[in-house]
Amino acid sequence: MRTILRRPDFRLLFGGLLASMAAESILLLALAIWVKDLTGSNGLAGATIFAVIAPMTLAPLVGWFVDRYPRRPFFVAANVVTAALLVPLFTVRDAGDVWVVYLVAALYGLSSITLGAALSGLIRELVPVELLAEANGVLQTVRQGIRLVGPLVGAALYAALGGWALAGIGMVGFLTAAAVVTALPTPQQLPPAARLRWPAELGAGLRHLAGEPALRRALLGYGLGSLVMGFSESLIFAYVDQGLNRDAAFVGVLVTVQGVGGLLGGLCSPTLVRRLGEVGTLAAGVAFFSPAALALAYPDLRLGFAAVLLAGVSLPLTMVGLHTLIQRRTPPPLVGRVAAATQAVVSGPQAFSIGAGALLVGFLDYRVLFALVGLATLAAGSYLWRGRHLSPPPGTRPPTPPTRPTLPAPRRPVEDADRPGLPQSGDRRHGDPLPDTASGRPTWGDRSPRMHR
Repeated sequence: MRTILRRPDFRLLFGGLLASMAAESILLLALAIWVKDLTGSNGLAGATIFAVIAPMTLAPLVGWFVDRYPRRPFFVAANVVTAALLVPLFTVRDAGDVWVVYLVAALYGLSSITLGAALSGLIRELVPVELLAEANGVLQTVRQGIRLVGPLVGAALYAALGGWALAGIGMVGFLTAAAVVTALPTPQQLPPAARLRWPAELGAGLRHLAGEPALRRALLGYGLGSLVMGFSESLIFAYVDQGLNRDAAFVGVLVTVQGVGGLLGGLCSPTLVRRLGEVGTLAAGVAFFSPAALALAYPDLRLGFAAVLLAGVSLPLTMVGLHTLIQRRTPPPLVGRVAAATQAVVSGPQAFSIGAGALLVGFLDYRVLFALVGLATLAAGSYLWRGRHLSPPPGTRPPTPPTRPTLPAPRRPVEDADRPGLPQSGDRRHGDPLPDTASGRPTWGDRSPRMHR
């Protein structure tokens, strides 16, 4: 990771993202706590998180919009707009103003999709292809580190200063990100692609995901795992309460251990991408969740710590593998739409599984559900692992298939060699058979658009 951090342009981007990620981590939990204080309802507090997730349905439209503008100025403008979206929070006073919090949460969720799609394209422009895994690994490592302390800091600041102060802190974070990214050099722009009719452009990201074999397998496998991985959001409370006989606050301890695992996974992810490829790294991330879930089916504190540590490792591996695959296998003009469409495809099963887990834990033993999660993620990881050849590690080439044996050209009489008009021995058009080039088709990388610097 030292290589990517030596690049001045990435260091600037990294500094700006550090400010915005800190603001994001502080705000998300604080908004839900604010609604809880205003209404006294757990359900209304949980609906705040739903308001943030709901705009995922607009991801294809957001991606199309992002791809129509230059990456750097658009990313700067999106951060400024996100800061402005927090201004209405200063008007919240009592339970009658909860709708303002919901509105801000929904717009904030829409902004999060926009920033994610723009960031994916910006990284693709700034970072050489061979350093994409390192760039994504650094960002995931920092994100996991902030998750260790961000929600706790946000809750503490809310208790001490109130929701209006958190809104102000969030605005400062996003404006700082905008100011820092403004200093980035403007990358050389690619020639504009031919414009299609807007319905065709709107669905271009989804068509690319469906037509590219590595991306298609990655989304199918990860989507299968996401259908059950979200169960753990509710099952972990049952594990602590019924299995360990501890208070619900002990979940915070397990979340901290999981954050440590996330740091480890973020640090290791670039190495795994170089050794296994993007799909192989994604497969490892999904598969690591299987033994973690199976271990949580047996209530033992030592196993529990090991399980949540392993679950923490799995998250950055999946994110780095998936994001790097998108950036490497997508033409630059499509990166925004593909990234946004991927976010929607992945977030849908995750949201469904969180709700399903909350419902099922009331009817089934949590140990049975953890076992189900372990088996399903093992199957998803195996499916992804079998497709790792679709994205071989950088620097490797698929073996060249053997060509068909050719027969030597018949020997001509010596006296014919000097006759005018007759083919000579070195003339391949007449004497030698044509080489078999059917197996020599270029790989995807040979057809992918190159970055223009």
